[in-house]
Amino acid sequence: MLTFGKDPEKADGYAKSTVKNRAARMDQFYRWVWEQEDGYTSNLTHEHADGYLRHLARRECSNAHKNACRKAVMMLFKWRHHQRGAEPWTPEITFSRENQSTAPRDYLTREERSKIRDASLEYGDVPKPDSVYGEERDRWEAYLAQRFEKPKAEVTKADWERANSWKIPSLVSTSLDAGLRPIEVERARTSWVDIDNEVLRIPRTESSKVAENWIVSLQNQTVEMLDRWLAQRATIDKYDDTDALWLTRQRNPYGSAALRTLLHRLCDIAGISVDNRQMSWYAIRHSTGTYMAREEGLAAAQTQLRHKSPESTMKYDQAPIEDRQNALNRMG
Repeated sequence: MLTFGKDPEKADGYAKSTVKNRAARMDQFYRWVWEQEDGYTSNLTHEHADGYLRHLARRECSNAHKNACRKAVMMLFKWRHHQRGAEPWTPEITFSRENQSTAPRDYLTREERSKIRDASLEYGDVPKPDSVYGEERDRWEAYLAQRFEKPKAEVTKADWERANSWKIPSLVSTSLDAGLRPIEVERARTSWVDIDNEVLRIPRTESSKVAENWIVSLQNQTVEMLDRWLAQRATIDKYDDTDALWLTRQRNPYGSAALRTLLHRLCDIAGISVDNRQMSWYAIRHSTGTYMAREEGLAAAQTQLRHKSPESTMKYDQAPIEDRQNALNRMG
């Protein structure tokens, strides 16, 4: 899947995140077959595949999930055909998308975007080491020792300064400007950052949709944050052997789950309720698309969001919440 999954003859594969999700769903399919056969087997048939789709059709889950499972099984049989010469499989069932909205599911308002940007500056903020004493200083040193995984006695002044990192502010601000997908945050490299021209340069080989090279505009303050982070990053040991732009404390790239946790923490700092909202990292991307389309039109939004097809950008052709509220106020 990673190397040949998309186009075997061109050795064109899928992204790791896609492979991880589809492999998990293939596993679910195998387990369902084993339950039907009352034992393990690798002899999968078209009847198994069609039976699994009928099983999914009866389940109380979204059609989006059912379609994702269907795609995984289709990919498995595509591989069996390519690798082993098995007969191609054409599913007898499809799952309708008619009830699924084409509009972004949730996004940050203008005010919330500003609050999240401000909250990123407060995230992990610690006082100056010379401004706290006694028990308060002891608590901060214990916090820093835990954060940097070292004995409390070894916490230094440099650790206090390091705690006020530009990593999160630069990550958040860049995502707000560029509408970065989680996979793009994960793949981001220092070479993407063009400080002089105030843009991100995302090469084709790292683009989420592998379509073409992208040049993405950034705000002045975002560029300043990135500049400060790159200088700070050069002093941190865990970045010595990698060109990854951002890493977690565990030295891993940021994935969807880590980014969702980060966003929820920022919402907590900013006083933004996440109740009854699907507040994933895509809420940032959807807000960028919504307001870019509103301010500069769909062409600008398409380029900023790196959409290969204009149809993908059409869902952002809508009046934001604030505009509709203002219209109601004017209507009286």
